[in-house]
Amino acid sequence: MIKLNFKIALRNLWKYKTYTLINIAGLTLGMVCCILIFIFIRYQLSFDSQFKYSDRIYRVVTNWRMAAGTNASQGVPIPLVNAIPQDFPQVEKAAAIQSYYGMISMNGLSGKPGFKETSRMFYAQPAFFEIFNFTWLAGNPQQALSQPNTVVLSDDKAIQYFGDWRKAAGKSIRLNNKTDLKVTGVFKALSENTSLPLHVVLSYATFPDKNDNNWGYVVSYSECYFLLKKGVGIHDLDASLAAFNHKHYNKTDKQGQQYHSFQPLKDIHHNVLYGNFAYKTMEKKEIYGLVIIGVFLLLTACINFINISTAQAVSRSKEVGIRKVMGGGRKQLMFQFLAETLTLSIIALLIACVLTEITIPYLQHLFDVPISFSLFEHPVIFVFLAGLVFTVGLLAGFYPAMVMSGFSPALAIKNKTASNQAGGLGLRRILVVIQFTITVVLIISTLVVLKQMSYMRQKPLGFNPDTVAMIRLPNDSRQNQLKQNQLRERILMIPGVSQVSLCDMAPSSTMVNESKFSINGILVKDFEVRVLHADQAYFETFNLKMIDGKILSKSDTVNSYVVNETFLKKMNIASPQLALGKLIRIDNHEARITGVVKDFNDKSLHQEISPLALSSDKSLYTNLAIKMERKNLLESMKQVERLWDITFPQEVYETGFVSDDLNRYYQTEKVMSVLFQNFSVLIIFISFIGLFGLISFVASQRTREVAIRKVLGATNFELVKLLNGSFLLLVFLSNLVAWPIAYLFISSWLAGYAYRIELDIWPFAIAMFTSMGITLLTVSFRSFSAARMSPVAALKDE
Repeated sequence: MIKLNFKIALRNLWKYKTYTLINIAGLTLGMVCCILIFIFIRYQLSFDSQFKYSDRIYRVVTNWRMAAGTNASQGVPIPLVNAIPQDFPQVEKAAAIQSYYGMISMNGLSGKPGFKETSRMFYAQPAFFEIFNFTWLAGNPQQALSQPNTVVLSDDKAIQYFGDWRKAAGKSIRLNNKTDLKVTGVFKALSENTSLPLHVVLSYATFPDKNDNNWGYVVSYSECYFLLKKGVGIHDLDASLAAFNHKHYNKTDKQGQQYHSFQPLKDIHHNVLYGNFAYKTMEKKEIYGLVIIGVFLLLTACINFINISTAQAVSRSKEVGIRKVMGGGRKQLMFQFLAETLTLSIIALLIACVLTEITIPYLQHLFDVPISFSLFEHPVIFVFLAGLVFTVGLLAGFYPAMVMSGFSPALAIKNKTASNQAGGLGLRRILVVIQFTITVVLIISTLVVLKQMSYMRQKPLGFNPDTVAMIRLPNDSRQNQLKQNQLRERILMIPGVSQVSLCDMAPSSTMVNESKFSINGILVKDFEVRVLHADQAYFETFNLKMIDGKILSKSDTVNSYVVNETFLKKMNIASPQLALGKLIRIDNHEARITGVVKDFNDKSLHQEISPLALSSDKSLYTNLAIKMERKNLLESMKQVERLWDITFPQEVYETGFVSDDLNRYYQTEKVMSVLFQNFSVLIIFISFIGLFGLISFVASQRTREVAIRKVLGATNFELVKLLNGSFLLLVFLSNLVAWPIAYLFISSWLAGYAYRIELDIWPFAIAMFTSMGITLLTVSFRSFSAARMSPVAALKDE
């Protein structure tokens, strides 16, 4: 019986080829998008799930509740990790980890004489590898980092350094040309879906500042994780956490209070407030947005199917009547029609899987780093595909099956079942309105997303990052600090180089270092100040604008401060002149304010500008900022590298452009905008091929009416207007429904940006004109074909 039903289903699908093709096209595109969205979301939700105890692992983060607002950091004070086990008996293990950049050289031991590279590495306590169960290929995780000057490597780094990870254990690598590190273990590198991109991990006993006891010093590269004991919930620590914060911070003043909270490991990738070592985040709201788009796509395809199937029901009324007269029951007929829909869904799924495999490389190309997407990489995809087929089969097929199986045999055989009775003309109109409401919402959303992205690319940041290269400098000895100045003077002589500055970071950076400070001897508790260190050339290099006073004077130590406008606003200083001469003390350095610089965006546009203080300090310069002319850029960079090799022959030359770093802030937005564009185009396409199918069927059902009107003198224009009118009205109603929905959605999305565009009428107007214009073209093309038909051909059989 099942075989027979599917055989009949295939015959019927072949009989109505045009509508079958339209339905398959709509369902296939909907399924392709749903599969791609599923793969992408599964990847995003898989971050940090590879660890055995992931549900019991938490990160300690730092927050500040201040009169001027709240602030947050992924970092913690260095002494915190030693206090956690003492103050939280519910914690099984706790471990600190510090991010660090340094140079690794091999001393010829790897068979690569002179091999060296600048690498990101981490200092970690031994307990870290007990909290996170990495797969160890060599060494003991409990003992590998127990001694100073030891290091463990990921297998890919061990292969890079020694040719074979099996040869790494017991060998040595050199850190910054002065410290030999013994390799005591090798672990399997994590896949890219992690917030902990660890490849070179040094023992915490080697960390120079491990004994620091300053609870007020918080930097984003210092993190602490802990593992809860079995059977303990995180809320069981609430009382201990309150006591902990009270113990280590002054709680008598309600303003400016610093406190800690606990962040679940599974939340780290989805929380932009704190960030992570991998610099990868994808907010849950972005994921929910993709889920909604996927549902919209599938719903649009299913609405197409329902509309065309119910409209087409009239053509199959005789078939239904005969089958009922021959003894077919309603359940049998419903099963027959559902079998047809299921067959279509299976065909659409097979085509969708092929198209998905073709499209996956394009999805991978959206990311700056290599990401492994695969259709059949995880078994859960098979569950999803099966669920997708049955969902589409039931959602798209149940109502048409119920309508067609309910025809009266007598009326059906006489072909008395009208098209407006077959499935209900009112329902089809409602479905068309829903379909185009979805389309209009996505058109508006896409236009706003693209406009916000354009705004972020074009918004003046308050400084000029163009053609400014940042070169990482060695700064671990007095000799290297002297060489820094020599290199700067030599680079200034290169044709095409306009300015060179020694600094610790670019004006905009993810490395946030905020400190408590006092002004004129009074401790400020309302906010903390972010400190940048640079020489006097920094202002010209980045084209920073002074409002009042003067730039930093030439000095190797802190002898003055230049603050920004936001600093003045938060201090309630009415004018820049009133700020000049005030005495600031930050981290044991005291100096007067000598200038006020115009505000510039020191973080991404998601965040507001920080209160800033700039000062000179040669001991903290870790970068060289080089401003070049665009026409001589490549040649200038080659000469800079040659001078570097002469000045620092034992170091690794590492450079990058400030503009590239800024673009990485918005990698998620870039991906989302591309996805929105493509999915919106697909939804528009699905909607309009469905509309084309529907108008085609309506036109075929009204062939005689059109012929009679033409005989009675109606013009082609009048006939086209007759067929088009109802569809244009439905699309217009869809716009009216879509506008408030779209406004609520995009207003919520824009709220995530401190700097954003203002909503105006144009995205809404463009969406309306686009939807109605394409509707007019689509239905007019088919209506005009129907209107041009000869009346004789339509009426000759009457």
